[in-house]
Formats: sequence, structure tokens, C-alpha cells
Amino acid sequence: MTDDDLGWLDMDELAGRIRARELSSTEAAQAMLRRIERLDPTLRAFARVTPELALAQARDADAALARGDATGPLHGVPVAVKDLCWTRDVPTAAGTVVHRDFVPEVDGTVVRRLREAGAVLLGKLQMTEAAFSAHHPQVTPPRNPWSRDAWTGSSSSGSGVAVAAAMVHGAIGTDTGGSIRFPSAACGVTGLKPTWGRVSRFGAFELAASLDHLGPMCRTAADCGRMLGAIAGADADDPTALPVPVPDYLAGDIGSLAGLRIGIDEAWASDGVDAEVVAAVQAALDVLRRLGAEPVAVRMPPTDPVVAAWKPICAAEAALAHEATFPSRRAEYGPMLSGLLDSGRALSAIDYQRALLVRADFTGRMNALMGGVDLLLMPAMPLAGASLERIEALRQDPDHRIRLQRFSAPSDMTGQPTITLPAGLSKAGLPIAVQLVAAGLNEGLLVRAGRALQAVTDWHLKRPPV
Repeated sequence: MTDDDLGWLDMDELAGRIRARELSSTEAAQAMLRRIERLDPTLRAFARVTPELALAQARDADAALARGDATGPLHGVPVAVKDLCWTRDVPTAAGTVVHRDFVPEVDGTVVRRLREAGAVLLGKLQMTEAAFSAHHPQVTPPRNPWSRDAWTGSSSSGSGVAVAAAMVHGAIGTDTGGSIRFPSAACGVTGLKPTWGRVSRFGAFELAASLDHLGPMCRTAADCGRMLGAIAGADADDPTALPVPVPDYLAGDIGSLAGLRIGIDEAWASDGVDAEVVAAVQAALDVLRRLGAEPVAVRMPPTDPVVAAWKPICAAEAALAHEATFPSRRAEYGPMLSGLLDSGRALSAIDYQRALLVRADFTGRMNALMGGVDLLLMPAMPLAGASLERIEALRQDPDHRIRLQRFSAPSDMTGQPTITLPAGLSKAGLPIAVQLVAAGLNEGLLVRAGRALQAVTDWHLKRPPV
């Protein structure tokens, strides 16, 4: 098996081959490290590769298997984590200069749980500064493997690139305003944003505490379910982690979705959206209908106000998260993040409360809407792929955030889980994605619907030219 062949295996097949002794964990890690060495000098997905740690963990996995003691569902599977996840004795910079010398003394909960599930950590993935919307000026941004001129999404950019280029079998991303979904959509991979609190935030740099979600980014919905099952659950180190059982996310019939109600607001989901994205949403709906799901016309609550309210809440929470270093070390911050922190520090209590009330109102309306459907179908982002030039032009519009975050920020404000699924390629050859949204703690339903859709389509099997 070549390094390329191994890189494109899904997690279950790779773990199965390791358990069957067709392949050792060490051989898998070595193959992936060679692939990273070949591809990453161009793609720049990694902030730091950890070959010594990966090979040590792989050898431990092989030794455990030799004793008849497979450690978990990800036994021997090579993964990587966004560089805001604490890794013991490995620098964790969170895309910043101000924290570039921070070396955690402990693993974050997500990193620890991946290790306990048997995963092998290949390294830390590059990201925007402190998980906001731009890379620090001293950081070289990752490149999209589909096109060097294409956007990689924000802020889990390295995670999207590494998975899309088969340098890892799965990655951890975070989502505060769309940063699992944008890179997943832009890079053509599957991303699962869990319910807020479903995954512990202990040992992860904050952008905005009440908005931050950690979740898996993989090539398939099934692999996202496997990875979420390994990292989800209550955590004594994070009191906000929900104390509810973790289900089997791979349970349920994927041959039929009979009885599943798929809500769609076609007018809202097409207004200001590229025609190719609108067509992709309709194509996904047609597949879901053929699988037995029932489309239900719904009317979304107005989203512009809640997207506008996202920024002041994010800004205030980010200002608190950076209180120890900003503004005292302002010179080490990039302009985009500095602007956010300044706005957060200047925000009045009245304006902050106004944003909170908008959030509460929208959350209540969404909870009512979800009472009549099982899932909502919508674009993952309004653009059919996006060039860096187009994103830069969009940012010149004072209201660009309203358009770009229309389908992402609302579910960060409500804390609802979502799954982003590849849905084809644009005429320019860039990935297009759709999104399903569920009520809280219904990640299993998202994984089931995603698996069912991917069982009868090949959109997720498209490979970039690397």
C-alpha cells in the first residue's frame, strides 16, 4: 500500500487493518509523516509536526495490540488538532505571537480523550490569530489544496487543509462563528459542530467562551461520528460540559430516512446565495427525499439581527479572554484581532445586554421552529467556493459579516449542532457544501443523515489535485 493509498482510507478501514495486523500503527504513522513532509511545505497546514510524539504513541499502540489490548475506536489512527488545544510539553500558540512560547503542562481534555481512544497525534494545525477571522501577519496562512488562490476558511484553516489533502485522517476544529463549517466547506470535507457543551473546552484557548464549540473535521460523516464519540461527554475540569450520556453516533438505519422531517426555507436559503450553492442544496434535498425524508417548508426567524448581535458578544468575551495580555502587549497582536478586542473593551453594558436579548429571542424562536422538524437544510456558506480575492473584496463591505455568517453564526448563538457535508464542485472546480442543523444533543441524527446521504452520493469522495 502506498502512502497515498493509506492516506485516503477512512478511519474505520484503517483501524480495522491495524487490528487485523495487516498494517502496524507505526507503519501508518510513518506513512503519514512522509506525506506531510512531501505536501506541507506547500500547503502549510501544520503549525508544528510532532514526529517523535507520533512515533512513540504509535509504538505504544502496537505494543498494546500485541498484548491483546486495543485501546479504543481510533486505535492507531493518525490525527492532528488545531493549535489552540493544549498538548503537554508541546508549544500551543493558538495562531498568535503573544502565546508562541506557551508550553502546557497538561493535555486538554479533547487531546487526552483522543489519546485514550488510541489516536496518534501527528501535530498541531495552523489557525487564524486566536481563532478570530485573520491570520497573524507573521503567520503564513495554509493554502487550499484545491487551488492556491482559494480561501481556506476561518479559523480552523489548517484543519480543513490537512484533512482535505489526506495528511491526517481526522482533525479537531473549533467553531465560534463558523470556523468548523467555513474550512470544511471551502476544503471539501465533512465537519461536525456539536451542541455547545457536548465537548469539553478545558485546555483550549478561548475566543468567546459562550460561543466556542470544539468538534471533528473528517472526510466522512461516519468518521466525524467516531471522533465525536471519543471526545464528547461530561468533564470534571469543565463544569459547562453537559453531564449527559454519550450515545453511539453510528447507530441507526442509513438505508432509509423514512419519517425524517427536513425543514427548508427556500427563499431565505437562496437570497444572496450563489446559484451553484442553491442548486447544490436542492440536489441534496432531492437525495434526502429519495431516501424517504419528508421536506417541510418552514420560515426561518430573521437572522440578520442575531448575526449582528454575534460580534459584540464575541468581542466582549474575547476582550476578557485576552485581558492578561491586551492591551498591555498590543504590539504583538495583529490588526484584525486588535480591532475586535478594542471594540469589546469599549462596549457598554447596555449594548451588551441588547445583544444578549437578541440572542435569547432568536434561540427561543429556533427552539419553537425545531418542534416541527427534525433537521434544517441550508447552505454551509453563501459562496460556491471562494477565491482569496473575492473574500478580500467582500470584507470591504461594512455589512460583509451579515452575508458571510448568515448560515453559521445563528447556530453558534443558539448552541445547536450542525454537520457540513460536501455537495459537489463549482464550475471553477472548488468545493460546494450544504449544512444540516438539529436541535440540541441530536448529533446522532446529523451523523445518520450525513451517512445516508454519503452512502448514495460521491461528493465527499472528490479529491483535490495534490
